[in-house]
Amino acid sequence: MKKVLIISYYWPPSGGAGVQRWLKFSKYLSEFGWEPIVYTPTNPEIPEHDDSLLEEAKGILTLKRPIWEPYSLYKRFTGSDPKSKIQTGFLTEDKKAGITQKFSVWLRGNLFIPDARKYWIAPSVKFLDSWLKENPVDAIISTGPPHSMHVIARDLKRKTGITWFADFRDPWTNIDYYTDLMLSRAADDTHRKMEKEVLSEADKIIVVGKTMKEEFDLLMEHDHSWNNKKCIIITNGYDESDLNTSHKLDEKFSLAHIGSLVPSRNPDALWRALHMLCESVRGFKDDLKIRFAGKVDISVRESLKKYDLENYVEDLGYLPHSKVSEVQSSSRVLLLLLNNTANAKGILTGKFFEYLASGRPILCVGPLDSDVAKIIEETKSGSCADFDDFGEIRDIILACYDDYNRGQETELIERNIDKYSRLSLTAKLASELDDFINLNE
Repeated sequence: MKKVLIISYYWPPSGGAGVQRWLKFSKYLSEFGWEPIVYTPTNPEIPEHDDSLLEEAKGILTLKRPIWEPYSLYKRFTGSDPKSKIQTGFLTEDKKAGITQKFSVWLRGNLFIPDARKYWIAPSVKFLDSWLKENPVDAIISTGPPHSMHVIARDLKRKTGITWFADFRDPWTNIDYYTDLMLSRAADDTHRKMEKEVLSEADKIIVVGKTMKEEFDLLMEHDHSWNNKKCIIITNGYDESDLNTSHKLDEKFSLAHIGSLVPSRNPDALWRALHMLCESVRGFKDDLKIRFAGKVDISVRESLKKYDLENYVEDLGYLPHSKVSEVQSSSRVLLLLLNNTANAKGILTGKFFEYLASGRPILCVGPLDSDVAKIIEETKSGSCADFDDFGEIRDIILACYDDYNRGQETELIERNIDKYSRLSLTAKLASELDDFINLNE
C-alpha cells in the first residue's frame, strides 16, 4: 500500500467546516491503495470541539507536534475571555469590533504572514524531514487555509523532492476577507509571492470548484511550470454514512441555516422578504420558524431585530456533526447564504453537498452564475436569487410555503448526486495520485 503524508491544521476533535474534507478523504483512502498519515498540531486554536468525529479518525496514523500561536496575546490585548474561541470570517457574537480588534486584525495581516500559524513552519519542517528519512512516503498533501500548511510542504518538497499536491479548500489572496486584513503594499506583495511559489512548486494543485481553477489558471498563465492539467477540481461532498433522512419534517414552515453566519453572509433582502410575508400572507407568521445551527454574528441579530423576526428564531448553537443531519433532513427549506464578496462566484462549501444529500429544497442567495447555482440547476435541488433580488427571494419562499400548505413536501427529492459522495471523490483523488506517480516513475 502506498503512503501519503497529509499536513492539516484541522483534525478531530476539531469541529467546524475545515476538518471535514480531509477527515473524509483519510477515512476512505485505504480502500484505494493509499495509507494516510496525518500531521497536525497537538494544541491548535480551533473554532469548536466535536468529539463525535474522533470515531472516524480512529485507526489513522496521526503525528502531532505542539504549536505556538499568538492568540493568547490577542485575547489579552482585546480583553477577551482566555477560554473563548477564535471565530473565522471576523464573526463577533456579542459586540461590534472596536479599535483594539481592528488593530489586531491589522497586526494579523501585516506581521503574521501567511497566517498566525507561521511559527509552526520551521519546527514542522525540521521534525518531518527527520521523520521522513526513517518513514518514507510516496506523496505529501497540504491543505489550506491556513496556508502555513502549504509553506511546510513547500519546504519539504525542496528538501526531499517527494511528490506534493497542494489542496486549496479556499483561495489565498482571493479569499472573501482578504481585503479586510488592511494589508500594506509590502505585506500584500509577500502574500502574493508566497502564493505563487506554492502554485508553481507543487506538482499538482487541487481546488474545490471551476471558478477557483479559472482564477489560478489566469494568475499563473505566464509561469513556465503551469499548464491546463496542473490544477484539478475535486469538490467537497457528502458522506453516505452521515445521512439521516428518517426524521419527520417540522410541523412549522422551517428555514434552516447550518454553519457560521458571518457579516458578509447577512442577507438583508431575505429578512426583508420574510418580514413582508409575515405582514401580508395569512398564516405565514404563525407557521414560520428560522433555525440557526452555528455561530451567528451580531450584525445578523440586529437585522432580525430590525425586521421583527427575533421571535421566529430557534437558535441551536454549534451542533456536533453527527446531529447536523437531523436538522437538515427535518427542515422544510435549507438556506445557503453565500458571502456577498468579490469571490462569491467560486464559493463551494462542504455544507452545500450535505444539503444536496438531505433531499430538502435549497434556497441559495448569491450570484446566479456561481459554481453553486450551476450545481443546483444541474441537480434540480432548489432555487437561486441574487443578493439584492428581494422580489425573487419573496417569490421563492412563497412558492415553498404554498407547497408546505398543500402538503407536497412529504417525500424527499431524488437527485443524481452520486459523483459528489466522499467515496467517489476519494477514488478520484487516489486516481490522480496514482497517475502522477506512475507517469514520473
